[in-house]
Amino acid sequence: MTVGDVFVGRAWNAHDLTVFLQHAGLEGWDELDVLAWDGIEWRGAGADTWA
Repeated sequence: MTVGDVFVGRAWNAHDLTVFLQHAGLEGWDELDVLAWDGIEWRGAGADTWA
């Protein structure tokens, strides 16, 4: 994951990203919020593709 141009970690699915965002201060967010948010650009595949 990058925030701007800064690498901050890896997310393999919506759950991983949800946990990261919750730790970053978005405690009320869940996986549905993450999947619906257009501010995420999944590269290489979609949120449900990574094994």
